[in-house]
Amino acid sequence: MQSCVTHLSELELNDLILKAKDWNIIHGCIMRPRENFSLDQAQICPFLLLPSSYPKGEFQKAKELQSMLNELMHKVAHDHEFLSSTLKNTIEVDDFTRKLFEIYQTVYLEGFAQTLSLGLIRSDYMLHGSEGGEIKQVEINMISTSFAGLAGINSNYQKFILEELGFKNKLSNIPQNDPANGFGNALGRAWSTYKEKFAVSTVVHKIIILFIVEDVVYNLFDQRAIEFSINEKSPEIKVIRRTLSELATKARLGSKKELLVEDFEVAVAYYRTGYQLEAYPSDKEWDVRLLIERSTAIKCPSIHYHLAGTKKVQQQLSVPGVLERFLIDQAVINKIKEIFMGLYSLDLDEDGDKAVAEAISNPQKYVLKPQREGGGYNIYGDEIKSHLESMKGSKERTAFILMERIYPPLQKNYLIRAGNTDVRLQDFVSELGIYGVLMGDETAVYLNGEVGHVLRTKPSAYNEGGIVFGAGAIDNPYLVE
Repeated sequence: MQSCVTHLSELELNDLILKAKDWNIIHGCIMRPRENFSLDQAQICPFLLLPSSYPKGEFQKAKELQSMLNELMHKVAHDHEFLSSTLKNTIEVDDFTRKLFEIYQTVYLEGFAQTLSLGLIRSDYMLHGSEGGEIKQVEINMISTSFAGLAGINSNYQKFILEELGFKNKLSNIPQNDPANGFGNALGRAWSTYKEKFAVSTVVHKIIILFIVEDVVYNLFDQRAIEFSINEKSPEIKVIRRTLSELATKARLGSKKELLVEDFEVAVAYYRTGYQLEAYPSDKEWDVRLLIERSTAIKCPSIHYHLAGTKKVQQQLSVPGVLERFLIDQAVINKIKEIFMGLYSLDLDEDGDKAVAEAISNPQKYVLKPQREGGGYNIYGDEIKSHLESMKGSKERTAFILMERIYPPLQKNYLIRAGNTDVRLQDFVSELGIYGVLMGDETAVYLNGEVGHVLRTKPSAYNEGGIVFGAGAIDNPYLVE
């Protein structure tokens, strides 16, 4: 697709880069430095200098789908038989998923102390096909969905850069965007619901929202934007941040199963970690995850929401007839089916054998995905062949799913990264994320909506493009017909 802005001279480019960096620093589109990490320092979050073009119709389609996908994942999370049967083989070989499932089984058999769950969700897409392409789902994220805090800042930056270039007439092509506000409102709604229906404490400032975070947080300001959005709207809501390791010594259950951390009663436990095995270096972190799940705090996500977002569940939902288990409206079912790429099980059966043989023969057509979040784990190209050949007849392969590879269109742009002096025009590909919020229990949904978007863009030469640890950069769509 064509860029929204044409050629820049070297002088224009250099001046624009300096101004763009300063704008992003002043407005808070920043991160902690990975090298020489310091709590007293920040640097620009990697970003694209110019907006990336995106088909307006496909963008609107993705936004309209979000509430439908929210409802689907909510129903999946509350179907015990489906989760159990779908993950049966995976938990035999994948220790991380097994640990999560054991926590789920424990609280399911005990009975959930808190039946409400809160989801801050992001469904990710790439364009695939000719003439700009159609959206195809990469995955759906149910835990620690990132960059809602910075995406709105980047949208404002793109409007600024268009004005700088003399394209004020194009500002309407940048869609309005404030997912930090959407996430903050949802967390605030959950806090209010807990205070009104479940709180033991009668002192408002003692009833808090708990952000569960990593020991070292590079993407801190993304999280702070959501926290400060809560504070601006509802200053009576206190937010605290604690790691799983800290909670292992500071968290406990009260007499009515309320979650107590120090002198506070936790209304909402919001996970910004916990999606990787590295988050649980010892049994004590797993123990506190179970303790939190046993409490009356509203979890974001609950353990069953977390499991609903696994790759194996994503693959199973693409099997003919499975969506009909959860959804009644055939028009909605058809819309969701349209965004699926081919997804294949690698179970030890005839279908799994066929999928393995096909991937070994044509590895460039597929992506091999483990049950992990956070980027950097997928396997591509010839590595698929060697990986599958090494575990061809082993149960180990059931820890993965196979997905047809998406080939998005290329666009020219400039990547701006802290410390990078080699800023040049190169080819990029983008991944659109649509943010959704949902709160409900097994009997009803009380909140469901779409609240914003982000574009994460990477050089086309890279398979993985995570912003924090990879080659990617934050971006937002410039809508074209």
